[in-house]
Amino acid sequence: MYQLETESPDDLWEVEALYDTCFAPGRELLSSYRLREGVEKVSDLCLIARDEGGVLAAAIRFWPIRIGEDRHRALLLGPIAVHPTRQGEGLGGMLMTEAMAEAVKLGWERVMLVGDEPYYSRFGFEKLHHVEMPPPTNPDRVLGVALHPGAWDGVAGLVHKDD
Repeated sequence: MYQLETESPDDLWEVEALYDTCFAPGRELLSSYRLREGVEKVSDLCLIARDEGGVLAAAIRFWPIRIGEDRHRALLLGPIAVHPTRQGEGLGGMLMTEAMAEAVKLGWERVMLVGDEPYYSRFGFEKLHHVEMPPPTNPDRVLGVALHPGAWDGVAGLVHKDD
């Protein structure tokens, strides 16, 4: 049994250590990280899962971004990580489902990420053909999901940091 909580400032170093465990060195050099620099994460959507002993098992974060010349608002999902000893238990899916349900309540309309379509398609994510992440990003890995019908209609262009 896992306890879901909103990430607190006290969790910062533990969450960063989890990300270091789950991702390759140099993860901060990716274009997704450049979109996060100097921008406050959407704290209400940043969740962690702890086991019965209080050990951190998984974490997810979301960041505000803007897309295209019209500066459409969206959420950038990531990073999401599950400790290697806890993978396959559905924790990543649980965090995504809970956080996106909360995003709907908070009035967000769309979420995007850079990831593997075969995995994320089960959560409704599809390739975004008209949205471009800053380089170097493989365009086939730019995915999005509409939290409301038609939320991606007319949204196109380069992804920017939120103002």
